[in-house]
This record gives sequence, structure tokens and C-alpha cells, in this order.
Amino acid sequence: MPHAVTIATPGLQALILCGPGSSFPTFTANPDENPKALLPIANRPMVWYPLDFCYRAGITNITLICPPTAQQAIQTALNTNPFLTSLPYPRPDLLAPKDLDQNTGTAEILRLPEVQETVTSDFLVLPCDLVCELGADKLLQAWMVKSASLTDLLDDKRSENVPPKRSGGLGVWYQTKTATPIKGEETDFLATVPLPSSSVSPPRGSLFPNISKVVYSTPTDSLKDLLEEEKGFPIRHALLNQHPRVRMLTTHRDAHIYIFPHWIMDFVRENDRLETIGEDVLGWWAKAGWQKGLSKKLGLDAILGQSSTAVSNTDGKTSPVGSHSPKDSTAKHPTGSQIHDAVSASGTTNLEGPVRPVIRTGDKPGHEETESTNEKQNDSTIPPMLAYIHPSSSTDSTTSTPLIRRVDTAQLLLQISLQLAKLPSIEEVGSAEAASPFAHTRKVAYPEGVKPRTTITKQDSLVADNVTVQEKTSIKECVIGANCQIGEGAKLSQCLLMDGVVVGKNCKLTKCILGKRSEVGEGCTLMECEVQENLLVEAKTETKNEKFMSSSGLEATEEDLAEEDDDEENDGNGNDDDDEDEEDDESAEE
Repeated sequence: MPHAVTIATPGLQALILCGPGSSFPTFTANPDENPKALLPIANRPMVWYPLDFCYRAGITNITLICPPTAQQAIQTALNTNPFLTSLPYPRPDLLAPKDLDQNTGTAEILRLPEVQETVTSDFLVLPCDLVCELGADKLLQAWMVKSASLTDLLDDKRSENVPPKRSGGLGVWYQTKTATPIKGEETDFLATVPLPSSSVSPPRGSLFPNISKVVYSTPTDSLKDLLEEEKGFPIRHALLNQHPRVRMLTTHRDAHIYIFPHWIMDFVRENDRLETIGEDVLGWWAKAGWQKGLSKKLGLDAILGQSSTAVSNTDGKTSPVGSHSPKDSTAKHPTGSQIHDAVSASGTTNLEGPVRPVIRTGDKPGHEETESTNEKQNDSTIPPMLAYIHPSSSTDSTTSTPLIRRVDTAQLLLQISLQLAKLPSIEEVGSAEAASPFAHTRKVAYPEGVKPRTTITKQDSLVADNVTVQEKTSIKECVIGANCQIGEGAKLSQCLLMDGVVVGKNCKLTKCILGKRSEVGEGCTLMECEVQENLLVEAKTETKNEKFMSSSGLEATEEDLAEEDDDEENDGNGNDDDDEDEEDDESAEE
């Protein structure tokens, strides 16, 4: 059911990045026809969730960005899928830049000419795989109060002699160590410092207590590589001098929810070696707030209107903004005191749990680490990048913690779908206003299709439209897509069935994900399996932890066959030579 836009638009644009879905090899083997953005999460297309996130906050200027090859599939879904067509007006725009492919980094996407032309104001960046129950209006409120600048919000440039104060940004991180953690889920290393305290208590329900300033951000995998290379975690004295209280998190993950000021588009454009938003844009921006001279090398001083458009090199020469790349600067391997977490100091790189810094004695800050008061003031003019650290549990016992999660693996697809299936339906709650924004109208959308003598646990299951369920069937904690057929005597537990799936008689499926229009033959017993779309699993199959995928596209070409023939001929000639050598050896022995 669509949520009406009842509040005024905050004036932000939203960019939703629809990537290729390489982490779903079973279901996005052909990303042009089956892009990741259209995979179902609890019977809704994946991209519905970030779209709904925007509409709930009153953001209506929304642009979906996808590769040109996936444009037709996504456009068709926007025009025909009932969940997408029921979203409020105005409908989102679809942008497919000609140079965007499956390997383009997120920061590189922002640098594309079509995207640079599209973004004309402060903007929001979201991934297509985001499921966020938390209202975007609360995040926008926190950003406007803690990081936004009236100069930017009102476009006030009346004072030409005083450099304008520019808006900062806001990102979201959430805890991955939940009650049901996913093995191998990606995490990020995040270092934050507290914001200046306020004498006014934050209003109830505000996000302010969980807002802090980012001073270091990188994926955990990159941090592990750095620890192995440097035999510890190198960090500059400038950070410790300015921020004695640094909090380090290793089990959280970047939700890729970013509220950015418009000047970030200039920053990305001028630094053409920035590849990703999470690691490069945020990482270098955060360092520029405390590392001496880095803001000038990155061209931030000129972009923010704090200096001329020329940037001084270390040799005293000048060069235009953007000629310096973050990866060319000496900031890549900072020097100074070494901080080790308790585990890495023992010789391993396991980063589970909080990092407890141990400062090596004997290292003294060099001359380059000493900053004057003027330099500190200059660094303080860099707008802050703030982090909202989503709590793992609610402080209010009467309410549950809103769900924030990225769904970028098959395991997460199954887990989050089953979690959303447990939400009470609008029919059960009594009104859409009281229900979760992700609640469905009914748990069983087509009860007429369910035959007698069946068991469906409605409290933790979802059954979509036009689903037929035969007698003696058991469905427990499952999500069943539209137009599915469940045969007599089938038993399903913790399964996700996409649209049009056929399950034969007496099948037993546990923790399985079945792609669109796939079919499972009679009497199959599958556990923790994935079945590609349009694929048939033969009857009586019994297996565990297997991915059923078609061999389509793997057939040998004529060139491959010709090469194999040549190899066989060469092998044959080599065998003849071997035979001759053996005959010579035998004659010599005689």
C-alpha cells in the first residue's frame, strides 16, 4: 500500500544506485534481464524499499541510476509492477549514463557527465539494496541541525569578504553483530569523535545522542591489508592532538545512506582518482579535517571558497584544482605514533570487537606534525562528515529498534525477507498509520487458493496473490511469491519462493531460495539450496547446500572446438614421438 507524501519536500534530490548484483550469482546471472534492483525482498522489488524511504520523507526528486543494458528491464518494472506503480507521484526518473557499466565505482558514477548535470542541489545517495525502517525525516533533521549551513540551505552569498560556512554530510552505520548474524558479512572500520556538548537536552526520539564526527573510515578488508603491511595501525599525531577521545568500531557496516552537500560533486569531479564513495570520498574528506595540508592537496580549499583556484605543490609551484590526487599524496601511509588493537598486537588481524588502542612510546612528533593556531583554525573550516551510529537495541522498552540493513547477499535476502514476514499486517493492526511502513495488507493475499487441511503459520509467513496450496501442505516461516503452486504433501520451512515457482508433491524444502518460474520435481528433499530462475530440479533429488544453475552460456564456441582439435592433433603427434623413443630404447637394450 503506498504511503502518501504528507510533508513538504526538503529540497533534496535523491540518487538510487542500481548496481549489477555480482553478489547474487544464482539470481543475477543475466543482470540485463534480471538486475539486482528487481530481486524480491518479502515479495516487493528490492528498489521499492529505497523509493519508499524517500517518499516517506517528502523527497520526490528521485533518480534511479543503472547501466544502459539494464534500463529496459527496470523501466518495464516501473511501468508494470504493482508495488512500483502504486508509489506516490511524481514517479522517479531513470538515468542510464552511456559510460556506466557493471564495474563502475560509486564515486565514478557521480563523476559521469549525465550525473553531474542531473545533480543541482544538496542530495541523498542510496543503494538499491537498502531496507531502512527508520524515517529519513529524522536523518534529515539531524543533518540540518548538526551539519547543514544556512549559507548553503538559503543560497546566501551576500558576504564576499568572509569565506562562507559550507554544509557537511551525514552517513549511517549499523551493527552487524545481531541476534542472528550472517557469517562473512562485510564490515567497515570507523573512527569517530564526539560532537561538542549542548546545554539543551535533545527531544525524545531524536537521533542527536547517536551522532558523532567521522575522522577515519575504511572497509575492514582494507584495514587488514594495512595492518599486515605496516605491522600495526599508523596514525598521525595531528589526529590525537586535536581529538584525544577517538572511538573505533570494527563490527559496524556502512549502510551507504549519505546526505551530501552539492559541493561534493565538485570535489569528486576535481579528484578523478576517487573510485568509491565509502572508502575514498568519505575517507579523504574525514582526514582533511585534521591532517595538515591535505585539504589544499585535495582542492577542498578552493572548492569551499577558502582560497584561490590555484593549489600549491610541495615544490612551491602551483597547479589547478584537481591535479592532485589523494592516492598521489603522502597521506596514503601516515606516519607518527602507532596504534595497535589488542588482537593485532598478538600477531593476528582478527578485528572482531572494539579496537583498544595501545600507543607506542618512543615515537615523537616531527616538525611536520606541529601545527600553529592559524593552521588549526584553517582545518576547522572543513565541513564535518557526521556519522549516525544506529543502536543495536532500543533504549525504550515499549518500542523496537527500526530495521536498517543492506541486502546484498543471498543469505541476507532470505533472512531479511523472513524478518519482514513477521511484521503484523495492516489487517491485523487495524490501520496503515499504526503498522510498519513495510507491512503488507494481508498475510495471505489469496485465501481462496489455499485448500483445506493445510498448515500456514501466518504470524511469520507471507503468501502473495494467486498462490495455490494443495491439501496436506505445511508452510512455516516462509515467503511465497505471486502465482506459485505448492503441491500436495509439500513441507516448506524458512524458504523464499519468487514469483511463479512450482513445488511438486511431497517435497521437503528447508532454508531454500527458489528463483522466478523455477520448478522442483516431486519428492525432492532440499536444504539450504538456491535454484536459478526457469530451472527444473529433477524429481527425487536429495541434496544440501547446492546452487542449481543453468549451463546456458557455457557451451563451447566453434573457436573453442577448433582449438581443442588442434590440441588433440598436437597431443597425437607428441604420442607418436614418445612411441618412437620407446622403440629406440628397446633396441638399445637388445
